Amino acid sequence: MTKRMTIMLLLVAVVFGGVFGMKWFGNKMMNQYVDAMPLPTVTITAAPVAKMQWDNQLETIGSFVAVNGADVTTEAGGIVTAIHFESGQTVKKGAPLLTLDADNERAELKRLQAQANLAELNRARREKLYKLEALSKSDYDAVLSELNAARAAVEAQAARVAQKEIRAPFSGELGLRRVNVGQYLTAGAPIVSLQSLDPIDIDFALPEQFLGAVVPGTPVKARVEALPDQEFTGSVIALEPGVNADTRNFQLRGRLPNPDRKLRAGQFARVHLTLPGQREVLVIPRTSINYDSYGSSVFVVQKKEVDPNAPKPEPTPGAPAAPTTDLETVQRFVKVGDARGDYVTVIDGIREGEMVATSGLLKLRNQQPVLINDEALPDTRLNPTPAEG
Repeated sequence: MTKRMTIMLLLVAVVFGGVFGMKWFGNKMMNQYVDAMPLPTVTITAAPVAKMQWDNQLETIGSFVAVNGADVTTEAGGIVTAIHFESGQTVKKGAPLLTLDADNERAELKRLQAQANLAELNRARREKLYKLEALSKSDYDAVLSELNAARAAVEAQAARVAQKEIRAPFSGELGLRRVNVGQYLTAGAPIVSLQSLDPIDIDFALPEQFLGAVVPGTPVKARVEALPDQEFTGSVIALEPGVNADTRNFQLRGRLPNPDRKLRAGQFARVHLTLPGQREVLVIPRTSINYDSYGSSVFVVQKKEVDPNAPKPEPTPGAPAAPTTDLETVQRFVKVGDARGDYVTVIDGIREGEMVATSGLLKLRNQQPVLINDEALPDTRLNPTPAEG
């Protein structure tokens, strides 16, 4: 019985070993066949890396900020007795906004004023005695000190009373009211936002290579999505003295007139700056850039490096003959700059005159054989306009 079981187990091991061995051998041969299979030829369009003279214009994005902007708050707590504004109202500097209950503070102010008046009378009496040499200098100095302390107490209490009357710290436009009559406010509680919108500032950043090109007074143009047909103009008023070590950008601030208050603080804008002269740049079509998480890359079209001793691939029986080509693509990472129209500038990674693929990028890989078909080459323009219907 044991002998039979042993023979059966051996037979099962041989059978399964043969099956797995055949499977392994088949996969190995299939992988070798696939690895040795020549890559199919892909038809693409290509364009050369060109050198152009561009107007010295810079384009970036920015955000509008108010010249003066703050949430109006109260320095002292109290119950709201009167509100002197409406939401969205335009106010002048010093205009009353809110009144808090100040009866206790005013009563205390009157008491302190009475004490100050009494201290003044005592000083006048002591002065007469001092002039008659009936009072010592130290006693007269003590009376003067009491008078000064009483006057200081009056001024401090008057300031506390003034804190109960909240006024606009500057001229501007009010936001939404956040308080109601009868509500108790704690010190620092927000009442309403106040923004000075005419003029209005815009903050934006530029790469460090333009640090010496932009100076205060450089013209600035801005466009916003809400008003696509309007362009707002102003000028640069200030630059940050340092460069951000993480982004290698420096911050700038421009100022634009805003008499109609169409521009609002926090609004996104596209910023254009025009600098004197022109600059020479290397450009490629936008469609040739392949963006991914590793960076921007292009497929450069170049001649194949043919090994004269390499065996020629045999055609597959029954398959149409593949088109012959001596061109292949090589993926190369590049550093791109600003864009204009259908073109984008290349700062590093490519040379003038090299050919780059402009279509069919998803089908390409390193050493991919390609054919160039210029009939389907897209029309690239520096200043494209929408097609007329």
